[in-house]
Amino acid sequence: MIPKTHPRYASLKTRNLIAGGIRKGITSMHGLIAHGRGEAFDYLLGEKTNSFAKKSIGAAAAMLLLAEKPVISVNGNTAALVPKEIVKLSETIPAKLEVNIFHPSKKRELKIKEHLIKNGAKNVLLPGKKYKIKFLESNRKYANPDGILKADVVFVPLEDGDRAEALVKNGKKVITIDLNPLSRTSRKATITIADNIIRAVPLLIKTIKEYKKYNKSKLIKIIKKYDNEKMLKAALAGIRP
Repeated sequence: MIPKTHPRYASLKTRNLIAGGIRKGITSMHGLIAHGRGEAFDYLLGEKTNSFAKKSIGAAAAMLLLAEKPVISVNGNTAALVPKEIVKLSETIPAKLEVNIFHPSKKRELKIKEHLIKNGAKNVLLPGKKYKIKFLESNRKYANPDGILKADVVFVPLEDGDRAEALVKNGKKVITIDLNPLSRTSRKATITIADNIIRAVPLLIKTIKEYKKYNKSKLIKIIKKYDNEKMLKAALAGIRP
């Protein structure tokens, strides 16, 4: 039990969620390394949602609401850290949920699906071996024909850069959450939220609820004003004040 008075309480609690995900069979051992890397950047960013991240969340909310076929891609770390929140996000938009992992494991894909259903999801898509994303060679190339393959906007939190880049090449808009503004995912995505997923997803849900009151033209203006490169530079400035 981690005491709430511990100065690293939030960070240690998040680590425990990843470790718990491994015990449940939904998170890869490699996910620990990825989480540790992100945790280091979060520490440098002050472990708070900065103004640049809030602007990115606003643009992401507008883009998801304007999307005709939005899909939320879920990997092991996302399922371990924010299962209830990611399900709530899918309902709020609304958007389909699709499991996608880097390290091949049909068993783990099924466990992630079961975990999301236990946390309130009604339907979770799985990738099919017959359907592939062009310009990609890893296991993440497999997709569901009714999900990511058809999507116009794909939300890919905690993503591997190769697929983010491939999705953009396939003509899709990509929204990601990545604490590292230098990563390929951050640089290739249409909108990068440089924040911790634990904080970002609840705020994204709240923002989408607010933006549902806006008309289409206002949402379009929000996106047009957004500059992802500028936000990445602001995140770097936050790391190197």
